[in-house]
Amino acid sequence: MADVTAGEVKALRDATGAGMMDAKRALVECDGDAEAASQLLREKGLTKAATRSDRQNVEGAVGLVSDGRRAALVHLKCETDFSAKSEGFLALVEDLTNAVLSEGISALDGRTSAIDDLRLSIKENIEVGRVALFEAADGNVIDTYLHIQDGRGVNGVVVEGSGVDQETLHQVALHIAFAKPTHLTREEVSADLVEAERAALLDITKAEGKPEQAWDKIVEGRLTGWFRETVLLEQGLHGDKTSVADTLNGGSIERFTQAYLGA
Repeated sequence: MADVTAGEVKALRDATGAGMMDAKRALVECDGDAEAASQLLREKGLTKAATRSDRQNVEGAVGLVSDGRRAALVHLKCETDFSAKSEGFLALVEDLTNAVLSEGISALDGRTSAIDDLRLSIKENIEVGRVALFEAADGNVIDTYLHIQDGRGVNGVVVEGSGVDQETLHQVALHIAFAKPTHLTREEVSADLVEAERAALLDITKAEGKPEQAWDKIVEGRLTGWFRETVLLEQGLHGDKTSVADTLNGGSIERFTQAYLGA
C-alpha cells in the first residue's frame, strides 16, 4: 500500500473536485499514481462535484438547537427537497448544529469531509449557508423558533433580548420568522442602500406626475414605509399597528438572526 501525503490528496482533490476521502482512497488504490487516481475517480463519477457549484441550491434544511443560554443555527443548502428530506442529509444538519453549539462555529472546519462525501453521494450542490452561535449576555434572554415542514426545519430564528419577558420575546421570534426583517434598526441600514432606495422612490414619484414641490415630502413618506417593511423594531408585530419596539415595555432587542430556504 502506497504512502499518500496530505499534499498529494489535496492536489488530486483540487484537480478533480472529488471529496477528500475519495481522493485519498483513489491514490491508495492506484499506489500513489495521481493520473491513474484521477481516471479512477472519473470512472466512478466522483469528479463532477466541482461543476455543480453554479447550480441553484434553494432547497435544504435549517438546524436549530439551544440549551437555554446559547443557541446555534445552521443552514445547509441543496438542490432538491427530495435530498433535503433524506435521512443522511438531516443527520448531517443535526450533527453540524450540535457541533456549533458545543464547539463553536469553527467546528464546521473539521467536518468538511462529511459535507464533501454527502455532496458526492447525492450529486448535488451542497453548501453551508448561514451559521450563527448566540450566547446571552448576563441578564439577557434568548428565544428561538424553528418552523418545521415535511420533517425538516425550513425557517429558523434566534433572538436575544434585554429587559424583555420570555413570552414577549417569543412573540418577536415568531414575528421575525414570517416578516423576515433584514435589519434591527434603521441606523444599521447602510447609507448607500438608503440612498439607492430614495433615488428609486424619487423616480417612481416623478413618473406618477406628482407636483415637483411635493417630491421630497412624498419620497420621505415612502422611505419611512420602506423602513417599516425591512427594519424589525419599526415593523408592526404580527402585522398589527403596534410596532415591535412598542411591545417591549422598555426592554430592547439586542440582536437576531434568521435562516430560511431560498435565502
